[in-house]
Amino acid sequence: MQILRTPESRFDGLPDYPFAPHYADVSHDAGQPLRMHYVDEGPRDGRVVLLLHGEPSWSFLYRKMIATLAAAGCRVVAPDHIGFGRSDKPAAVADYTYERHVAWCHALVRALDLRDITLFCQDWGGPIGLSLVAADSDRFAAVVAANTVLPTAQPPPAGEVADWPGAAISAWIETARTAPALPIGRIIQSVTLDQLPDDVVAAYDAPFPDESYKAGARAFPQNIPVDPESADARHNRTVWAALEKFDKPFLTAFSDGDPTTAAWAPVFQRRIPGARGLAHPTVRGGHFLQEDAGPELVALILAVG
Repeated sequence: MQILRTPESRFDGLPDYPFAPHYADVSHDAGQPLRMHYVDEGPRDGRVVLLLHGEPSWSFLYRKMIATLAAAGCRVVAPDHIGFGRSDKPAAVADYTYERHVAWCHALVRALDLRDITLFCQDWGGPIGLSLVAADSDRFAAVVAANTVLPTAQPPPAGEVADWPGAAISAWIETARTAPALPIGRIIQSVTLDQLPDDVVAAYDAPFPDESYKAGARAFPQNIPVDPESADARHNRTVWAALEKFDKPFLTAFSDGDPTTAAWAPVFQRRIPGARGLAHPTVRGGHFLQEDAGPELVALILAVG
């Protein structure tokens, strides 16, 4: 792989993001080691909260939540997926696969030996994080899933959600594949209810000095399983089989302003034993509800389990 690494100066003076960087070397199978960045705040013996971002954001998305969770006594770990944030960025779209993202994130969890984890996952953080739960459930104490999906590319009833991915997601897949430029900050603003200040939009752009750094952002939409016979769709069916035995607390906290994922909340609630009997809230917000409802999400994380 050709590996790009964003200059550290790009991260100077980001608003409300004073967190010291931490790095771990991760790999997939016997693949090339890559440097993965993570925020690690709060007492090391505190309750572990793992915050997994999605596409095309990075751990900056959680800046409104990290400090509050740490102040409440939690150890808060917020990685940047490979290709995002301060993490290494392979330069070719083909370098990124769903399987590799799961392996890289799993390698980090094992390297830090995180246990009794409360997972908060949104967007692609969902399929990746839920894959970790399926593979290593003993490490997880609870899950809060927000605005995420776990598609098997099958029609209902096996696929559960009709007409998914639908026109909006299909258009996003094509945009990520063909657009000459991906304005990351503006993309995030477009699916956030609150107006983001200019310095916040710029912070979402910070990891990407130019288009050559955005292979990971282009790859994620193309990794969405749309063929039921694909390896990724089969992987998700395996994840579902494990989640259907997961009886620890599983809370959904989907927003009221994200029609692309809304239909998935009742699927998780119905199919996962740990979701039954819980009061699953609907949260004000767009797709990136961390921007719109950070304090409310913190309260839900602290209350679950």
